[in-house]
Amino acid sequence: QLQLVESGGGLVQTGGSLRVSCAASGRSFSTWNIGWFRQAPGKEREFVATITGANTVYYAESVKGRFTISRDNAKNTVYLQMNSLKPEDTANYYCAAGRDGRILSPLGYGNWGQGTQVTVSS
Repeated sequence: QLQLVESGGGLVQTGGSLRVSCAASGRSFSTWNIGWFRQAPGKEREFVATITGANTVYYAESVKGRFTISRDNAKNTVYLQMNSLKPEDTANYYCAAGRDGRILSPLGYGNWGQGTQVTVSS
């Protein structure tokens, strides 16, 4: 099991940047897949990006080229750098940890943080 805490959300203007962080406590952090998902009011939770234990990364098409996921195993932390933000990126952003092969689905993750709000103003 991993305990996850997100931070770094906030309010930013269209075109701006934010970096959100996911700090983990628990064993063998480097072996876990860590994903970022987001959920806007009235919408389902959707996949944003993930980095596997093998450091392979995957992105949703809607964020490809604008967002970058990375991990620092020495700090037990995963980062999501978000550039060229758009109003449609506004959501609560959650990080999640899993070891399931369903890395693009929330079903593949059994450990979740509490979320951090990102709001992009137009």
